[in-house]
Amino acid sequence: MKSLAGKLNNWFQYHALSAVDQVKCMAIRNAAFAFAEAIVSNTPLCEDQAAAIRKVREAVMTANAAIACKGT
Repeated sequence: MKSLAGKLNNWFQYHALSAVDQVKCMAIRNAAFAFAEAIVSNTPLCEDQAAAIRKVREAVMTANAAIACKGT
């Protein structure tokens, strides 16, 4: 298991994505966009709607980080 310093270094460095990883990230973004559209279409404009969209964005960013960091 990596030390905390090793994990921080990995998490906060730039990770160039391979072509395969770019496709994976795009699939996640496309699915998240469809989900966000469903949220907007089916919920009233309110703070809870904004929070739901924010959490979808956070999920995309975290999933993309998992891809970029190779699960470490």
